[in-house]
Amino acid sequence: MKTRRHFLGTAALAAAAAAPAPAQTAGVTRYVRFRKGNLTAQGILEGETIRQISGDLFGAHKPTGATHKLAGVKLLWPCEPTKVLALAGNFKSHIGNRPPFKNPEIFYKPLTSLQNPGDPIVLPPDHKRVDYEGELVIVIGKTAKNVSLAQAKDYIFGVTCGNDVSEREWQNGKEKDVQWWRAKGADTFGPVGPAIAHGINYAKLRLRTIVNGKVVQDESTADLLFNCEQMVSYISKYVTLLPGDMIFTGTPQTTQPLKAGDVVEIDIEGIGVLKNPVVKG
Repeated sequence: MKTRRHFLGTAALAAAAAAPAPAQTAGVTRYVRFRKGNLTAQGILEGETIRQISGDLFGAHKPTGATHKLAGVKLLWPCEPTKVLALAGNFKSHIGNRPPFKNPEIFYKPLTSLQNPGDPIVLPPDHKRVDYEGELVIVIGKTAKNVSLAQAKDYIFGVTCGNDVSEREWQNGKEKDVQWWRAKGADTFGPVGPAIAHGINYAKLRLRTIVNGKVVQDESTADLLFNCEQMVSYISKYVTLLPGDMIFTGTPQTTQPLKAGDVVEIDIEGIGVLKNPVVKG
């Protein structure tokens, strides 16, 4: 899939690229996908250095011996899924007084909604209100069909950061569609990255969304109404999950609209910071 390009001012580019690499955590491996010149490859992020790997990210792979400085590459969304799913209403703090769903409520985001770390969230010209939604994103590691709740953890390769960008008028307003195909699926409405954290305890991670330096969401993944294993088990009863597939797990608390010139960061403990500027379409 080709990366979409947009023209940004120098200040916006610098702001989007400023997120530091996370500190190393024992037992956690952070996998990235990157481009350098004509090379597109996977690697292991260690501080400010990427150790390039070859082979199957979700199977047999090994270091090539090549290393790259993080500052010298372009990070891409960290793997190439066959599909992207997402959950609605999965934090009590987000649904408020509404009763929680009896089962995970799932919708799809198209692959073309994905956006790289540092690249812009593009506001459609006819948008009314586009909100951020900071989320933990599951990455599937092996084919999952009819997976039991007890087995589900074995099918989760790792987790990353995501932003389920949402146009509220198209989602819930007078102009709402039958499905959320454009409200949550417009081009660039699915930034993901910067890395997949493998071996991390994703059951209790601090998730923060930061807009222009101000924290606007702050909650633990321990507060998810349906946890990661429940999501994977439930979805796999009906839809086969394949290696690399992504599941956005839901956003906490309230959300607010974005405007051109904003910079959004999704900062999840132990994973890293996903940072994107916002521009007019």
